Amino acid sequence: MPELEWSQPARADLLAIVDYISDDNPDAAQWLKDEIEAKAAKLPEHPRLYRPGRIEGTREMVVRANYIVVYMEDPFTVRILRVLHAAQQWPPVQE
Repeated sequence: MPELEWSQPARADLLAIVDYISDDNPDAAQWLKDEIEAKAAKLPEHPRLYRPGRIEGTREMVVRANYIVVYMEDPFTVRILRVLHAAQQWPPVQE
């Protein structure tokens, strides 16, 4: 079974989301963090369960209605690339 890896941007995304939500509701922020991490932990078991991503070679797992975990997988690793709010521009606009 592949190993799970979190990229630095994905960890930073998750912390920013938790910080933002915790300003109004610390319990909800912790609950969302736990939910995202729990679902991500299961990705190595079934990495192709979720839809193909908008960027070739990626996949996207929707967590609740508003959060998306973008990841890549190969035979050895499932790498979480980003954790995004659904309202964020994804993929990023190329200038």
